[in-house]
Amino acid sequence: MTTDNTLILVAQIAGGFGVKGEVRVTAYTADPMALMSYGPLLRADGSVGLTLISARPEKAAVVGRAKEITTKEQADALRGLKLHIRRDRLPEPDEDEFYLTDLVGLEARDPEGVVLGTVKSVQNFGADDMLEIAPAAGGPTWYLPFTKAAAPEVHLADGWLLAVRPVEVGEREPD
Repeated sequence: MTTDNTLILVAQIAGGFGVKGEVRVTAYTADPMALMSYGPLLRADGSVGLTLISARPEKAAVVGRAKEITTKEQADALRGLKLHIRRDRLPEPDEDEFYLTDLVGLEARDPEGVVLGTVKSVQNFGADDMLEIAPAAGGPTWYLPFTKAAAPEVHLADGWLLAVRPVEVGEREPD
């Protein structure tokens, strides 16, 4: 389960913008301008990575000035830096909504209540979100689509979700 001190990846520095020391930051938030409301953005070790003092939206990014950057060269030197915030900086989700990071660590149980494994990570390979499940009995991980059909119940407070594995479909006979 996540804790309030868990770091959540929210952005990545894309590099300098223009010649006046502005920086482009790719946002992983629904609203890129939300980056301004989080305060200092942190490195993976929890230290301050970037403090935006002004920003304007640009597609899935923001362009702006940062306390730590005064030249294009400084901005370019930070290219690729992943930026995080602490989990407790995020607003609580609405009922029946989840932050994907909160799903990590939940037990995946079948309809009979048997523990199939634990959610190891949440991946997105271009279509829907997929829950990577580490089997309780060991062995290779497997993926469960994070859809209402495959994960119809999520019990965050109790630490588990209902996992309905899709039926394996064999190859069909030629016509």
